[in-house]
Amino acid sequence: MSERRSIFIGKKPLHAYVRAVVMAMEQGDRQIQLVARGATIGRAVDVAEICRRRNGIIAQGLPAEVIIGNIHCSSETLTQDDKRERIVSVLTIEMDGLGDVPEKEEKEVKEEVIEEKEVKEEVKEEE
Repeated sequence: MSERRSIFIGKKPLHAYVRAVVMAMEQGDRQIQLVARGATIGRAVDVAEICRRRNGIIAQGLPAEVIIGNIHCSSETLTQDDKRERIVSVLTIEMDGLGDVPEKEEKEVKEEVIEEKEVKEEVKEEE
């Protein structure tokens, strides 16, 4: 079985992460995992539910069915700048896309290229 593609959830708007899931699935990665730490765990759950329900214009580009699989809850120890250690909760949500991705019209393809560049820039800024 192949490795799942990870999408790390941060503090950006929901649509940025839904768009990242759509782009990954359009590129052929039908097995995704959302990874969130601490305060962003709720946002990861929202992204998973939006994708599962194919809710909104952006999510319409997802495969016919998106299934939420295993959900893993754990914790990590992070070292802060002042050398103190902090324990942070981590949630991993596995998602699988089943079926075909809807076909796009020419106008949608152009918009897709622009949005893909914006998402890549946002992800780089977050890292």
